[in-house]
Amino acid sequence: MDIHSYIRNGSITVRVVPNAGRSEIIEEHGRLKVYLNAVADRNKANRELIKFFKKELGVAVEIKVGLRSREKVLRVL
Repeated sequence: MDIHSYIRNGSITVRVVPNAGRSEIIEEHGRLKVYLNAVADRNKANRELIKFFKKELGVAVEIKVGLRSREKVLRVL
């Protein structure tokens, strides 16, 4: 998947689904949806989201908006 087409002004908006049993990213209704194996407890899902983008997609990101929300804005580093 080419996520570079979703980068706007150095940011990507994603919807996160924690505790999904698998880690993958899909396009749904023109938006990115990220399924994570980690639970949304003690920042585990947020850490896995950052690792997932780095390892699977080769893009370093940080969470800009939405630390405690499923809707997140990630800044591409």
